[in-house]
Amino acid sequence: MSSNPVAETVASLMPKAMVELTELVAFRSVADFDQFPRSESEGAARWVADALAAEGFQDVALLDTPDGTQSVYGYLPGPAGAKTVLLYAHYDVQPPLDEAAWTTPPFELTEREGRWYGRGTADCKGGVIMHLLALRALKANGGVPVHVKVIVEGSEEQGTGGLERYAEEHPGLLEADTIVIGDAGNFRVGLPTVTSTLRGMTLVRVSVDTLAGNLHSGQFGGAAPDALAALIRVLDSLRAEDGSTTVEGLAADTAWEGLQYDEEQFRQDAKVLDGVELIGSGAVADRIWSRPAVTVIGIDCPPVVGATPSVQASARALISLRVPPGVDAAAATKLLQAHLEAHTPWGARVSTEQIGEGQPFRADTTSPAYQAMAAAMAVAYPGQEMQYAGQGGSIPLCNTLAALYPRAEILLIGLSEPEAQIHAVNESVSPEELERLSVAEALFLRTYAAS
Repeated sequence: MSSNPVAETVASLMPKAMVELTELVAFRSVADFDQFPRSESEGAARWVADALAAEGFQDVALLDTPDGTQSVYGYLPGPAGAKTVLLYAHYDVQPPLDEAAWTTPPFELTEREGRWYGRGTADCKGGVIMHLLALRALKANGGVPVHVKVIVEGSEEQGTGGLERYAEEHPGLLEADTIVIGDAGNFRVGLPTVTSTLRGMTLVRVSVDTLAGNLHSGQFGGAAPDALAALIRVLDSLRAEDGSTTVEGLAADTAWEGLQYDEEQFRQDAKVLDGVELIGSGAVADRIWSRPAVTVIGIDCPPVVGATPSVQASARALISLRVPPGVDAAAATKLLQAHLEAHTPWGARVSTEQIGEGQPFRADTTSPAYQAMAAAMAVAYPGQEMQYAGQGGSIPLCNTLAALYPRAEILLIGLSEPEAQIHAVNESVSPEELERLSVAEALFLRTYAAS
């Protein structure tokens, strides 16, 4: 990329980018304030606000969103009559899980074998740095040719909807001709990719009660209904024998049209143990991008250590259901709740509660913005053609923005390729991908401005 002045500028800025990402990763900005100090998230928000102010952004503000977190906003004016582009990222991160399982500390950026390790390096603090690099490269090479709005969310990983509600209450704030969501990723390192669909998500807590209190399993076991056993049967009903999701009334046979995911490559990316089968039916792309997927993400029951020989009176679980594009998340939630209630055995008392939701998303890939991004990607990734892929994860803000600004074009790019291991231990980012995508974003803004 050395023959391109924008690429040369981005390359020269990479040492600074590493320093800045190190500073940002150091904040333990998990938006779960029962586990992590609020001050860590507030510190990360101030860091982002200061970075925008240093780049000449106007109206920089810490927005207090209804879920008790802060999003960061800034506006950089461009030439008179120019188009407006909104750049999105989020500074909050997933919990580090077992910190002892990390090779290096999760909140200390560490360079190892050509990658930068640390929680949030790819998802999505690296996205913040990507936007800064792109804008700096343009400023150094003739200026930023569009009006730029930046919004950096503080609770995306929690799914609590603070920024969505704030945007609905302030409908003019994030309005733009095109929106670039920097929270997706390439299909794999070196293959430029835009994400054209997202599965939605619903989180449902199910509780089962059978007894007034725990009972001695020797005295009462065999006749007294066990709430934990009932819950296990309920959860098992959510999957067919091959592991496919089976929520009654929810279609699970849609086929993905587009880039395909080789099964052996998926096994490697997912680190599936030898001899263990993949679950579900159809192509891998069908299963992870266009069909529902249920996951039990937590169970409240006695731990093995210290357990007593008791029949359990109560048990509960937290269930995540990924909702395919074209399906309303609220409707899917009702189907899931009805399924759970219908499959609870022995007349056990069951209750369900939705605690989070995000709608699926499908982009218009025929728009001028996609053409501009394809041209930019071709320069940033010589010899490669931009690909279209789905993503199994959810970015609830996408549908909120699409509803608020139906004429806006929405593109999803980012740093979360398979090797990044986002949400897992030893998350990392490829600095080469950060560099190339920053170049691509800068060239996109220039190409789009002229379109």
